[in-house]
Amino acid sequence: MQVLVRDNNVDQALRVLKKRLQQEGIFREMRLREHYEKPSVKRAREKAEGIRRTRKVAQKKLNRELGIVAAKKPRPAPKPVRPAST
Repeated sequence: MQVLVRDNNVDQALRVLKKRLQQEGIFREMRLREHYEKPSVKRAREKAEGIRRTRKVAQKKLNRELGIVAAKKPRPAPKPVRPAST
């Protein structure tokens, strides 16, 4: 995976890289591989994930048919900036 750094803006490039890794599922994969997972536990987890995924798709389909628009999460209000005391 490759991310270009534009105008010497490393912070922006790092954000883009983290977002791509998140979308690819790399962080999740790393977390799962940190410790050994018994095959029975792995099967149960994968089955539960599949059920959850299926329910999510069915819910989205139902909402689309009923014309329900998903509510966006409200952004937290920015914290007020205090003047520096001298």
